[in-house]
Amino acid sequence: MTAKDRIKVTARVLRRNQTEAEAKLWMYLKNRQLNGAKFRRQRPVGNYICDFVCLEAKLVIELDGSQHNEKLAKENDQQRTLCLESQGFKVMRFWNNEVLENIEGVVLAIKQELGEIVGTDRKSK
Repeated sequence: MTAKDRIKVTARVLRRNQTEAEAKLWMYLKNRQLNGAKFRRQRPVGNYICDFVCLEAKLVIELDGSQHNEKLAKENDQQRTLCLESQGFKVMRFWNNEVLENIEGVVLAIKQELGEIVGTDRKSK
């Protein structure tokens, strides 16, 4: 099995086993609900699997749990962000508790970013 195949399999497993925060945010991102942007969840981009990605807007959304507060995780996240940005992606990061406790604020931030990226202010459903 190639590395690319392993990433695809892992992405499939992650889609089936999403966190509570991922499930909550997905309810707002799926079916082009935000500014008409098509999001995919647990999508491979290069060597990384992004929590959510809108390929047309080149926007990645990552949700982080408490384990991302550890030094090594912070360094890995920074490297990941730099790599994705070098491919032209904008990376937005939110803490799981932000999504669970303030979904409206998270969705508004994403909508604003989408508006800036695609230069539109289309209303969501």
